[in-house]
Amino acid sequence: MADDSEFLSRLISFGLSEKEAQLYLHLLKYGPKAPSLLAKSLKTYREDIYRTVTSLIDKGMVNPSLESPTVYAATELDIALDAALKKRESEFREMGIRKQELQEMSKQLLFRPSDEFTTYKIIKSLKESVSVMLSLINSSDREIVCVVPEFIFAMASLYGVNEAIKKFIERGGVIRVINDISHPIIEMVQQALDMGEYIRHYNAYTGLFFAVYDKKTSISAINVDVKRVALDEPISALWTDELTYAHYLASTFELLWERSIPATQRIEELLKEGAPHS
Repeated sequence: MADDSEFLSRLISFGLSEKEAQLYLHLLKYGPKAPSLLAKSLKTYREDIYRTVTSLIDKGMVNPSLESPTVYAATELDIALDAALKKRESEFREMGIRKQELQEMSKQLLFRPSDEFTTYKIIKSLKESVSVMLSLINSSDREIVCVVPEFIFAMASLYGVNEAIKKFIERGGVIRVINDISHPIIEMVQQALDMGEYIRHYNAYTGLFFAVYDKKTSISAINVDVKRVALDEPISALWTDELTYAHYLASTFELLWERSIPATQRIEELLKEGAPHS
């Protein structure tokens, strides 16, 4: 007879994160629940529940109630798995579109071989992204500037990026970060601030995500639609050591930096507003 651990393992192999699998199984076994009860039962924070449940709703595996307070119910297993399959198929189609966009983008930027060995390549997964980021952080010695999506903070904490950033700061490096800061990432942003990063908030940012290392190399992405922070998660990003492009991105960053506000100010505003209600 199958047990919970085997069922969880199968859900994870189907494409869910461990937290998503645990929450979905809990709703299947015990019925609809409010976020506060889910947080208590799963021994975690409500912010964590909100992130996980939002991801499951997007996958079609959980449904919120229409009445208030909101409770969440698991979608029937067959329907949920079919929805998850369709979502993954849609993601792969989207990857194909992003690949074409990046290829066109590289042509417009006039990347070319030269005596200085200018190169570029497409990054196709979070695992590859982490590897490239660690290498660039470890080889940088002056300044890193970046405009990043929310999931980068979780990825940095999970896969050793924060440790590399600490060493970079300890050897005199400066890192400046722009992000659209929301309730779910307050704690992670505060940890980054405590570590010595300079962070600012840009409200409702919808532009290009990128990072520039010592104004020499860069990673950029037209769109990074990551549903779970897992190494096998597909993404499409462009890495290059083209100096002209690095300088262009660095200049763009400075314009955004001037228009943004300190992360501490944004966090105070969010705390005054209060956490999202169930």
